[in-house]
Amino acid sequence: MEHVISVEEFHSRKEAGESSRDNDQPVIVAGETHKLTITIQERGSTSSKEKFKKLKEAQAKVQLGTTPKIRKVVMLRDHKHYRKYCEPRVVSLGPIHHGKPAYQLTEEYKLMLADKFIGKTGRTDEELYCIVKDKIKELREYYDEKETQKYSDEDLAWMLFVDGCATLQFIDSIVNDPLEDVKMKNDQVAFVQQDLFLLENQLPYQLLDDLMKNSRKEEKLRMSIKEFINGQSKLDDSDEKIQQENDEEAIHLLDLLRKRLLSVPQESHGNEEVPEKELKWHSFRNVQELREVGIHLKPRKSIHLGEIEFTKKWNFYPGILWMPQITVDDSTGPTFFNLIAYEMCPDFDNDFGITSYIFFLDSLIDEPKDVIELRKAGILRNFLGSDQEVALVFNEMGTDLVPNPIIYRDVRVQIQEYFDMKSMTWISQFLHTHFSSPWTVIAFLAAFFVLVLTVVQTVYSILAYYEE
Repeated sequence: MEHVISVEEFHSRKEAGESSRDNDQPVIVAGETHKLTITIQERGSTSSKEKFKKLKEAQAKVQLGTTPKIRKVVMLRDHKHYRKYCEPRVVSLGPIHHGKPAYQLTEEYKLMLADKFIGKTGRTDEELYCIVKDKIKELREYYDEKETQKYSDEDLAWMLFVDGCATLQFIDSIVNDPLEDVKMKNDQVAFVQQDLFLLENQLPYQLLDDLMKNSRKEEKLRMSIKEFINGQSKLDDSDEKIQQENDEEAIHLLDLLRKRLLSVPQESHGNEEVPEKELKWHSFRNVQELREVGIHLKPRKSIHLGEIEFTKKWNFYPGILWMPQITVDDSTGPTFFNLIAYEMCPDFDNDFGITSYIFFLDSLIDEPKDVIELRKAGILRNFLGSDQEVALVFNEMGTDLVPNPIIYRDVRVQIQEYFDMKSMTWISQFLHTHFSSPWTVIAFLAAFFVLVLTVVQTVYSILAYYEE
């Protein structure tokens, strides 16, 4: 609400004892030599009409969709490894961390890589820049408004132009050219690769797509991205059709990685509604407890995280938990943490496939012994360090996660039903006692042989007695 008063009225108020140092400060909005108008803004006096308008604006802003904004990590900011897992180590891409002193050293690298990329496109630098500049309104929409509002269209276009060209050149060099081509040491290259999959460091895939479309080496660049993502996700080249569809629909590189990891037929996730009785508590915990009831671990050839299955040999014993292979190294924690943070974005409607996988794996891993069993089974390859470190990574990531109860539902129910059969525990204990090593097997067979001989001798003696 505004009050407009003249200079005369203003002075008369001052004479009456009103102080100009009050909370409501006068603001001069218009004036002449003979007349001056003063507007006083009263705080806390928003009209009802403006308040109701905010309700409508919030309705438009807060909504789920398949095109979530690139934003700062929100839901996991209290995690003790937030900064370690979410902030870039070497290079900033996009507006969120742009200009921070910690990343100034790599700005020259980005310019060098961008220039090298432009030289291979067959276009001039001005032509490529104009392509980005002409679409800057559209590209701006990929980011949370708070992250781009301080940048003009021209500044944001230049930033995305350099970052997009540098990213494509880096990926192409890593896949096809010697490392010397990027003029970085091995450790720097590893850190940059990790930085490319941070949620706060993402570039719109449309930006990369537009730059590739305007390069004479478009097909080669697309193959480089495909191989780069495959290397990060350990994917096979056999799913080329699915991968191409995902490329076209990708929001950014992190989204593309998530799609590749979860490229599995939809029915395997079991999207139908779950009866209440099937959502019961599952009492089994870790790999050690599964072994006690005779459940064995087997690796699947599939490289899709969603393909976890439980079967029973001879439809009875033993139970077999089939899981995809996973490699754990220094990038595993940051990559999966950012994938989980991406799924938790408030505007991203998804099935929490990565979150559910990490939650399931964390339920199997309580201590280093569980990691050892997963390694022995060929499911987990440990390039991180000790088994204790691996257990710690998954235990920390699995804290406070809310998985999709439908994903892996059938596997959990089947394991629980098997777990509840006491006879399986007895069989497993018997086999473990008598067949856990060659010596116990020999001892068991010897005892069994003696028992058989004793029975035969007894039967022979009885038959001989009646024949007399």
